[in-house]
Amino acid sequence: MELPGRAFAVWMFICCCASVDGYPSGKIREACTSMIPCHGSSPQLSPEHTITVNGTEFKPGDNIEVHLSGPDFEGFFIQARDAEHLDSPAVGSFVLVDRRLSQLLTCGRTKNSAVSHTSKAKKKYIKVYWIAPGDAPKRVQFLVTVVKKYKIFWVKIPGPIVSQPNAPSPTTPLHATPEAISTSHPVSYLSKPFNASGCGSMKFCIRNPSNCDPESASCFFLSFQQEKSSVFIEMSGPSEGYLAFALSHDQWMGGDDAYLCVNEDHRVHVSTAYLRGRSAPVLDSQNALEDVSWRLVDGVLQCSFRRSIRLPAYKRRFNLDASYYIFLADGEASEGGLIYKHRRQPLITNGIYNVTGLPQDIGGSRSPRLIKAHGALMFVAWITTVSIGVIVARFFKPVWSHSFLFGKEMWFQVHRMLMLTTVMLTSISFVLPFVYRGGWSQQAGFHPYLGCTVMALTIFQPLMAGFRPSRHAPRRQLFNWFHWSTGTTARILAVVTMFLGMDLPALDLPDPWDTYTMIGFVAWHVSIDVLLEIHSYCLVRKVEVIEDDRVQILQSLTSAEAEGRLFKQIMLTIYVCGNIVFLIAFLAAINQI
Repeated sequence: MELPGRAFAVWMFICCCASVDGYPSGKIREACTSMIPCHGSSPQLSPEHTITVNGTEFKPGDNIEVHLSGPDFEGFFIQARDAEHLDSPAVGSFVLVDRRLSQLLTCGRTKNSAVSHTSKAKKKYIKVYWIAPGDAPKRVQFLVTVVKKYKIFWVKIPGPIVSQPNAPSPTTPLHATPEAISTSHPVSYLSKPFNASGCGSMKFCIRNPSNCDPESASCFFLSFQQEKSSVFIEMSGPSEGYLAFALSHDQWMGGDDAYLCVNEDHRVHVSTAYLRGRSAPVLDSQNALEDVSWRLVDGVLQCSFRRSIRLPAYKRRFNLDASYYIFLADGEASEGGLIYKHRRQPLITNGIYNVTGLPQDIGGSRSPRLIKAHGALMFVAWITTVSIGVIVARFFKPVWSHSFLFGKEMWFQVHRMLMLTTVMLTSISFVLPFVYRGGWSQQAGFHPYLGCTVMALTIFQPLMAGFRPSRHAPRRQLFNWFHWSTGTTARILAVVTMFLGMDLPALDLPDPWDTYTMIGFVAWHVSIDVLLEIHSYCLVRKVEVIEDDRVQILQSLTSAEAEGRLFKQIMLTIYVCGNIVFLIAFLAAINQI
């Protein structure tokens, strides 16, 4: 949730292995296995740097001179591995030549088994020595990751292979495969936009608004189509920053499998991530996606990719043959590809779905049902029941003073019924956000504080009315003043609270429609109130003032009020109808989100 001022926190792409801005200090032990820097972008495919050695054979205990050279670079990471098993741990150890530029790291159980940079200072050449261990494999290949700039890097650039004497010839070529060099896959540009054909029959689709066309500039679209052991995924929506969807076991962010399409300098980068609570997504160092394509035209971002239904090698990737809640979010991104927290609630499916099961064409909601119910009940209470109850008590005492209902004056019974209804609706609505949140929300700004104040005044008002003095008691005037001031304060605070609540991400009614409509309701209520006040004043002016006979004055006032009965009843009918129109408008808006 956000503050009323709609301030938002910056969501930077950080990894569980990196604290700030990648690894400027070169302390990159967490990347020992993948050799991939957590920089939030895909590696380059054509290396510009080379790694060389001063020999092709070695014996246990020998020193091999290793050189890294090329255009200016900021960071590097060198390892030696078994040439026939490049995914195996680093082998051997290194000795430094220049400690100002390079440092030793321990990967796995082997001390000093890797070399990295000491700072982001530009460098063109690095020299180190590799010491062959006693249990070295028959063939060893050197690999290096080079970072030119934060977003420009190459992963596992293959270096030369050194062999022990009389090593048997390899059965397969020992040059690194593309998968060993980089975990990225070729990316293509979509020549035409997505379409919704096959939704509900061949593929599982989520659309918002319902049945919208993904070619439309206002349509959020997500589809899953099973193809043997993989699923082809399409995602589209009006965003020049990023689109993301996540698979979740519940309707809360946290512990989720996420997929992001981020616009970075007019190119879209597709990556996987893991969501930890409400913090920034943790990008995966290895990308399990294939057949990646994207399109960015007229503010509509589209991306597609394929992934296997099961990915046992990727612990944080969920199996796609199970059922999940599905989130679809959008937001802004900086030119460098850093994303900001989405300013509105993500679209969330109303239930759990299996995207590889029976194809369906469904929608979703950006507001949870409990929050929708909270808003709807508050609108019913504070736009209809309380407003009508106040008008009846203020202006209809003389009109309905001789009409009785269940032994009491009609105006009083109607007023009491409407106010007790207000208390009941407000109490039920007040509990719902706590049920949904499981406690207090720290992200909703002043809205919950004002809401608690309104709830307290709402409970206090009928309790105070229960101790109402008799009509002619000396303290009756004091009671009337407190009763009026408490009710008026509650109504004013309720309107302010509704103003703030309408723009919270959990509800987020259409803007600026919500603000203008609420202003319209306040203006409508004030205008009817003023009109009835003017009418009452005009009636009083018609009364013949008899200074010595106060009873006659009261009788004349009562008679004058009776003369305006038809006008007041017409105004009450118009007022009730107007309030119902405003209520329907708000309820319809809640139903659409």
